[in-house]
Amino acid sequence: MEDIISMSYGNGGKKTSKLIDEMILPHFDNEHLNALGDGALLEVQGKIAFSTDSFVIYPCFFPGGDIGKLSVCGTINDLLMCGSVPKYLSLSLIIEEGFKLSELEKIIQSISETSRLAGVKVVTGDTKVVDKGHGHGIYINTAGIGERIEGLLLSVDRIKKGDKVIVSGSVGNHGIAILCARENLLQGSLNSDCTPLNEVVSKITSFGDKIKIMRDPTRGGVATTLNEFTDKMKFSIELIEEQIPIDPSVRTACDLLGLDPLYSANEGKVLTIVSSEIAEELIIELRKIEASKDAAIIGEVVDYATSKLILKGGLGGKRILDKLTHDALPRIC
Repeated sequence: MEDIISMSYGNGGKKTSKLIDEMILPHFDNEHLNALGDGALLEVQGKIAFSTDSFVIYPCFFPGGDIGKLSVCGTINDLLMCGSVPKYLSLSLIIEEGFKLSELEKIIQSISETSRLAGVKVVTGDTKVVDKGHGHGIYINTAGIGERIEGLLLSVDRIKKGDKVIVSGSVGNHGIAILCARENLLQGSLNSDCTPLNEVVSKITSFGDKIKIMRDPTRGGVATTLNEFTDKMKFSIELIEEQIPIDPSVRTACDLLGLDPLYSANEGKVLTIVSSEIAEELIIELRKIEASKDAAIIGEVVDYATSKLILKGGLGGKRILDKLTHDALPRIC
């Protein structure tokens, strides 16, 4: 094979076949994908969840991950937030002419390792090559199917006064790590939290209908995600600033750059609203898992205001947190 991707790798001919046979298939060996059909016939029990996402992140390699790892985590974490167990993924690659094959192989390896860690199979896919200057290296689309977990009733409508807001770990890591990698700032001190959340969500969902809703705070961060909840609520959410876990390196970077970590994305955290009666027990269980060892109760649902997200500071002052209104950070997924 050549050292870089040329347009002929996308024409459906010999080079396309060579790319699929020698680089892609060896990493995703399963009966569905090996058939190389236009789709895959799959076995799924009961109701399913379905999600799709596209990934155009730059740089495509960053501290803590790469676009390949992110493309798996992004879609399977969305399936998990729906209250399902991820089972299958599709993988579509849009590769720019001139992209190094050695870098493509690293990305494929990353997709393979992450999908195995998450217990999902890549069962179908597509490859396209675009002219140089039209693809920023590589873009990836993944779509996923998950089996619904019985006994969960995830809905904003079930949220009530007194429910607790829990985050599974420090906030803002991914967005700040990408910004620093892209602009060569604070080298070596920041890593993305990009990771599959299967184990964390399994622990959360074991509490059944006491879990009101789950979401991963990606674009727009914790503040924007919680605003999406309050938009549809007759109650409000009050966050306690001192209880929100923030990695010291993220806090330092935000202070230096004039950014708010509550609006910076994560790619390996869960926000969930739960019944107050199980909140403390859930925190104890989450802290037994490495990926959620810094889990914390960061606020609760209140009724002294309507459809607002309110941050209570250490001195007792309060301010309203609105949705993100401008792009302070580079594209993060």
